[in-house]
Amino acid sequence: MRNFCKLGISTCLAALSAASLHAAELGATNEPIKLAINEWTGQQITTRIAGQMLEAAGYKVEYITAGYQNMWQAVAEGQLDAALEVWGSNVTDQYRQLNAEGKVEDLGELGLVAREGIAYPPHVAELCPGLPDWEALRECAMTFATADTIPAGRLVDYPGDWGTPGADRIKALDLPYKPIPAGSEGALVAEFRASAERKTPLIAVFWQPHWAIAAYDLKFVDLPEGTQECYDDPAYGPNKDVTGDCDFIPTRVFKAVWPGLKDKWPAAYEILKNLSLSTEQQQPLMGAVDVDGKPTEAVTTEWVRANTDIWQPIVDAATK
Repeated sequence: MRNFCKLGISTCLAALSAASLHAAELGATNEPIKLAINEWTGQQITTRIAGQMLEAAGYKVEYITAGYQNMWQAVAEGQLDAALEVWGSNVTDQYRQLNAEGKVEDLGELGLVAREGIAYPPHVAELCPGLPDWEALRECAMTFATADTIPAGRLVDYPGDWGTPGADRIKALDLPYKPIPAGSEGALVAEFRASAERKTPLIAVFWQPHWAIAAYDLKFVDLPEGTQECYDDPAYGPNKDVTGDCDFIPTRVFKAVWPGLKDKWPAAYEILKNLSLSTEQQQPLMGAVDVDGKPTEAVTTEWVRANTDIWQPIVDAATK
């Protein structure tokens, strides 16, 4: 149910009842359900909330650290049972193939309203007049240059194991920048913090929901509109020789599971299928972890304890 059934408990229960006429069997409660833990805070929050909901239903849960780009064969083989925050903008060809073959199941949208793009703190617009228009970056390349990139500008890309969306776009748009992968999500945020405090030039690939969007008032560069046609046909976009010379396609954030989960843990399947988390719910929890320094497990446990009226109907509908 989208946004954890914000319409109220009675409406939530009615909708859940319509979707599932009777509770499912719990299944193999003696075996743990293995949830993938990936490299960014929001995903870890989503996964911990889901895990605590499963535990409330009577399941054992095991959290498995897994690289986002290379975990899909493990999901297909049941070595991992679920990945609960998958960003469609940077899933691999392996995921697409396994999904098409029925070996990894798309379990539906998570509920986050997401965006990805090239971002910058607001003071950068003074250093590069013409922003947010992407063409301004061509004229301002030397503004962003460092000793390691000169004469090209420096663009901070996602960590290497998240793919190369910044490098791909810079190349397709023929912009004079050298993409530098961030070491981690924390390192990427540290770049924005340092830029905001010192008023230094910075552009970096980033995303929302994220607490740093509000904390540093980050803006997005207006790249050419991201459409599927731009990624399929060189005729779309400003560079007629290549595809992908445009912004991210508005991304879909969804859940994916091992197809055997439905038969092995039927009620768990229903819980994860109806799991939903809104941007407004997730973003403050990210701030509690990344800004306040609280452990992810403690933050999600506190949220789960304080919000039984939000998630308990989903568990009850699947199990009682």
